[in-house]
Amino acid sequence: MREQTIAARSNRRVATSGRDFVQRPVRRENSIGRRSELSPMRGVFGYVPAVLKFVAMVLALIALVIGYRAAASASLFQVKSVDVAGTSRTSAEEIGTLTRRAASRTGVWRTDLQAISAELERLPAVRRAIVTRVLPDGLRVRIIERAPLAVVRTSAGHFLWVDEDGVALSEMKPADHMPDFFVRGWNEDDDVEARRENTDRIQKYIELSREWGAAGLSERVSEVNLIDVRDVRAQLAGNDSQIEVRLGGQDPGARLKYALDLLDERKQTPGGSLITYIDLTQGSRAFVGLSSGGKLAAERLGSEDRAKPAIVPPTPARSAPASRATTTDRNSKAAAKPGRAKEDNRKSSRDKKANNNTRERSQRQ
Repeated sequence: MREQTIAARSNRRVATSGRDFVQRPVRRENSIGRRSELSPMRGVFGYVPAVLKFVAMVLALIALVIGYRAAASASLFQVKSVDVAGTSRTSAEEIGTLTRRAASRTGVWRTDLQAISAELERLPAVRRAIVTRVLPDGLRVRIIERAPLAVVRTSAGHFLWVDEDGVALSEMKPADHMPDFFVRGWNEDDDVEARRENTDRIQKYIELSREWGAAGLSERVSEVNLIDVRDVRAQLAGNDSQIEVRLGGQDPGARLKYALDLLDERKQTPGGSLITYIDLTQGSRAFVGLSSGGKLAAERLGSEDRAKPAIVPPTPARSAPASRATTTDRNSKAAAKPGRAKEDNRKSSRDKKANNNTRERSQRQ
């Protein structure tokens, strides 16, 4: 037998600059050619999964839309109950009917809640309407009503409740609580300018009601004229209902109190029953108008030392006939004097003629 000798492998690694050198196999030319031939086919088939994914997504969306429409139009979501709460001055049946009618076309699932709220808020007494879904077949409506604040008297003589925004609500009923006083001078036009003016009038009414109520003056006022909020006029109540107090646009509380004190003082005088208005628009002076056409003036010196009217009321109308009678008597007396003189002259002339006749007779004899 031959002896096999295993030769030691030579170390082909050569250290170059402290690094190991590794020999890599060389690519064969035939494998490179095959890969270059198959690369276009792989690129085409590489797009196939992406297209399939896109098509699958589109189909899924279409299925969802179809399913949504089918589910929304199903009888399961048709309106069967409408819960209405928060109504006292409005009709819950009317609100329920409007809500049911708006949701019957689309069902509970697809109904437009904002559109229903906007439609309900067009009602005069509804300030805000909140509509929510109660799946599967119900709707819930919460109403915030407009609160009546003041009563205005229209040009036709009707009394209407209005809220703080100047929106007319309903006519005042005999059983309703009477306000402190009414508002006159309401703009009945239906436009933006009229609503703005009426809102200013309501704000002025709130200010007057608060100030006069705190001073205990509201009970003496029947209504307030707010045609011009810068020229406030108060019509008094009770036995003074024929008297108007013109306050102007400043210090309505202090001016009304001064006018009422002045009125109470003047009512103790003979001309107190003839007062028709008290004008305080000048601020420093108060003018008192009388039914006979006269006018009184008083200085406003202060709250402690007010001056009484210095001008005396004119003479009452009943004294005029007496003065006319006196004048007639004087005129008649003056007219009677020339007549008496003429009679005296006639008498003297008669006497002279008689004397002359007697003389002639005596001479003839």
